[in-house]
Amino acid sequence: MFITTERLILRRFRPADAPILAAYRSEPEVARYQSWDAPFPLLKAETAVVNFMESDPDAPGWFQWAIERLADRRLLGDVGVRLHDNLRQAEIGFTLATEHQKQGYATEAVRGVLDRLFRLQGLHKVTGECDARNASSAALLERLGFTREGRLRQQTFIKGEWTDDLIYGLLGSEYLTREPV
Repeated sequence: MFITTERLILRRFRPADAPILAAYRSEPEVARYQSWDAPFPLLKAETAVVNFMESDPDAPGWFQWAIERLADRRLLGDVGVRLHDNLRQAEIGFTLATEHQKQGYATEAVRGVLDRLFRLQGLHKVTGECDARNASSAALLERLGFTREGRLRQQTFIKGEWTDDLIYGLLGSEYLTREPV
């Protein structure tokens, strides 16, 4: 079970990924808009990887794809997908180590996952949500054709403050008929 793109392979997590997962999730810039705190301990990463390995991308619930660069087989980050119980909708999220940002890897990885969700699994809609201050994530979603559907004011209490959330959606019919970015 793999997704391949021009420069990446998205695959199931394996135990050897835990130290790298702990390292990039410990980066303050990476953790800033996420639900976890930095540092992200190795034990917590090992537990997360075990949970990732037990999940199924075709079953309801979360599945985490490991993003690996083909050139050197290096783990760069992850793409999470929460498939709804109806198997026709999903939510997507993404995390990339700081050193690998701004090189198109996240866009390429998310596009690869969207291709699988819409072309192979036949989903109707994929949504994404991000902290309103996270301009990079919002721009990535918009670049891939997501429509901003709303702003939830002071929706999330995280890291000691209330934050606004931006809600994005992409219909399968839109994704399948638009020109690649």
